[in-house]
Amino acid sequence: MTAQSSMLHVRMDNALKEQATVALEAMGLTTADAVRLLFHRVVAEQGLPLELKVPNAETRAAIEEARTAIKARNARFDDPTALIAALDGQD
Repeated sequence: MTAQSSMLHVRMDNALKEQATVALEAMGLTTADAVRLLFHRVVAEQGLPLELKVPNAETRAAIEEARTAIKARNARFDDPTALIAALDGQD
C-alpha cells in the first residue's frame, strides 16, 4: 500500500529562498528534503528543533535602539575605537 502525500505551498522572499537553496545544495539536500527533515524533527520532538525565545526587556530595548539608529542613519563609525567609545557612553 502506497502512502498518500500532499503538497505544501510556502511564500517567502526570493533572496532568502535562493540563499537557502545554495546552502542546502552544499549539504546535498533539496528544499523539499529540508522541509521533510524539519517536519520529521517537529514530530519526533513535538516542537521546533531550535530554541525560540522572547527577548527580555534589556534585549528589546537594545533592538529598539538599534532600529532607531538605523532609521536615523547615525550608527556609523570611522574606526572600532569610536564604536567602543560610543557603546561605553564616552562619545
